Amino acid sequence: HVQLVESGGGSVQAGGSLRLSCVASAFTYCMGWFRQAPGKEREGVAAIDSDGSTSYADSVKGRFTISRDNARNTLYLQVNSLNPEDTAIYYCAARDNPYCSQLARDFGYWGQGTQVTVS
Repeated sequence: HVQLVESGGGSVQAGGSLRLSCVASAFTYCMGWFRQAPGKEREGVAAIDSDGSTSYADSVKGRFTISRDNARNTLYLQVNSLNPEDTAIYYCAARDNPYCSQLARDFGYWGQGTQVTVS
């Protein structure tokens, strides 16, 4: 069982930046960030596999960067140029499969989430 704990969320003004972190009890092949805004479905934001290959949702390309520190079992999401549409709870997730995905249904382990609010 993988435990995930996110941190780094907060309230920022449009154009601002945050760095989200997720400490995992163990890393899996594929790690991802998701977000869920009020009244909306959870959506994939970014994913990274064990080789460091990354994928991003079109809405965040060029603004968000996912990275992982395997020595510290920590996943990061650098979020820049934030706008109000980025307001959501951001979740870290783990998938124990070599084929990475950005679909929530493919991930079996989830953190509790961290709130990001952009005004």
